[in-house]
Order: sequence, then C-alpha cells, then structure tokens
Amino acid sequence: MHDDIHFAFANQTLDRAAHLRTREEVTRMLADPQAGVVPFWRGKPLVVLAEDAAKPAYLAPDAPVFEHKVAGPVFLGCTPDSAPRFAQDVSAWEDPVADDESLKAFIDSRHNHHPSLLSTHVFAELRGLMPKLEAGASGDLASGRSILEWHRTHLFCARCGARSEPDLAGWRRVCPCCEAQHFPRTDPVVIMLITSGEDVLLGRSPGWPEGMYSLLAGFVEPGETIEAAVRREVVEESGIKVGPVRPLASQPWPFPSSLMIGCAGEAAGREITLDPVELEDAIWVSRERCAAAMAGHDPALLPARPGAIARSLLEAWVRDLIR
Repeated sequence: MHDDIHFAFANQTLDRAAHLRTREEVTRMLADPQAGVVPFWRGKPLVVLAEDAAKPAYLAPDAPVFEHKVAGPVFLGCTPDSAPRFAQDVSAWEDPVADDESLKAFIDSRHNHHPSLLSTHVFAELRGLMPKLEAGASGDLASGRSILEWHRTHLFCARCGARSEPDLAGWRRVCPCCEAQHFPRTDPVVIMLITSGEDVLLGRSPGWPEGMYSLLAGFVEPGETIEAAVRREVVEESGIKVGPVRPLASQPWPFPSSLMIGCAGEAAGREITLDPVELEDAIWVSRERCAAAMAGHDPALLPARPGAIARSLLEAWVRDLIR
C-alpha cells in the first residue's frame, strides 16, 4: 500500500515495553509521578474532548473514578519520555443518565461524564472518535479497549473452569488450580475490495444505518489461508466467484478484538446471489458513484466511516492507487 493511505488504530505512540510486564515493575511504575491511567467505562475510553479533536485522558492512579474499577490496571507501555501508561476498566460506575438504547446503538453517540472529572473529560465511543484522534493515540486506546474486553469475557479457565487471575501486567491470565496460561486472542478477519472492471462490490448487513454499504468481510477459519478465506466469504455471501487475490494492508479493530486484513480480488462473474442471513443487499458500484458518495453527493449510498479500513481501501481505489 502507499504511504499516504492511513487507517485508524494502526499506529501507537507507546513503546509496549514487554520487559516491564512483571509485578515488581508494575508496582514501581504505578508509584511513578509520571504514571497515567486511562479509564474505560463499558468499552468507552475517557478522552479530553474538543470540537474537532480528542486525546486520551490519562489520570493519576489514585483518581476518584478508579473507585469503580472492575479489572486492571493493564500496562499499555511507555511514552517516549518513559512515562508509564495503563488502562483500567471502571464499568462498576452507574451513570444515572445512561441511556441503555444508546449503548445498544450501531454507534453510541452519547458522552458519559463522571462527576469527579472536568467537564471536558468524557467517556466516548471509540468508533465515533476515529476522525478526531491522532493516529498514534487511537492505536493506544484500541489496545486498551481490546485487552480489557478480553479480561471481561475470559474470567474462567477454559481447561478446568476455575476463575483465572490476571498476570504479566494484564497480558496473560493464569489458572491457580491447573496452572494453565491463557493469552489475549485476536481474530483475523478478511475484508475484500472485489472489483469487476470499473465497479466494486459492496454489501450491507441487517441492522446497519439506512443506505450504508461497505466492503464484504468475514472471519478466517482455522486451517484456512487468507486468500482462501476471501474466496469463500465472497461466494458464500454474494455468490460471486473470485479469481486472483492479493493482501493489501491490515488494521486492528478493537470491537472486540479483530485484525482486519484488507485484500484485493478480481471477480470472475457479476451475477449476485445473496445469502440473506449474511447480507441484506449487495450491489456493484461504479468508481464515479463511489467517489460521489464519499463526497456526500449520493443520498442513497452511505459509505463506510472515515478511519475504517473499508473506507481507506475504497478511497485508494477511487484514486486509482489500487488496480
């Protein structure tokens, strides 16, 4: 891919400093005056929010909001000037104005404010923050969200069923009964720019916002290559057979913890046969119409949001950077 094509969550400002993932080092770093901890509430990071920009809100380890902790802290890494950074889940806090329907929305646009914090400090949905966060900062928060979600959903040993315990500064869980070690999972997902001449194949899933279309995508199965996954997913969802496939780029996607593997493929036909369980609709879209939609000039076609790998791949294709 070209150097001028960027994806949200693909870069980080922090050095992960894996050699510091010991209990002794974590204790030392949390006592460091430079230490900062970013709280997450129900998957939302705390950010300092301005009109057109946002940045992670790192707090002192003893800030009042951490009275609501349920997991962590997890060591994320160190800044270039060696300041340690952590993430902590504070989902035990009950926001009296929380809206359950907003939390279930495709993108939760509501900001949640803890009373101990400044008015500019809010918990916000990470997908909605993509255009506002600097590239490295978005990657730092993606790591925090993914690892905390893993802890939330993997409390018990998969071997014997006993409750496991966090270890290695949050990057491992260990079972005290059978001594099994469990590590964070990352799920590989292929996302495909499938073209036929000057047209690209787009689909929409049930429950998406009205008019929203994006590239087809699906999980890589055990024992499957990336190229085979591309061909299988496209033919399963749309009935389109795919010829040559080539990987293009990748993007961490912390919802909850995927690695999106962007690929380009050439369609061997154009007749679409939908799998209604997977897709609500699939269409061929011309390069010109795709460009118009991304410019906001096609009210019937809503493209993937800026920052997502689907949007970046489509933008590169429209600019003829991908052939």
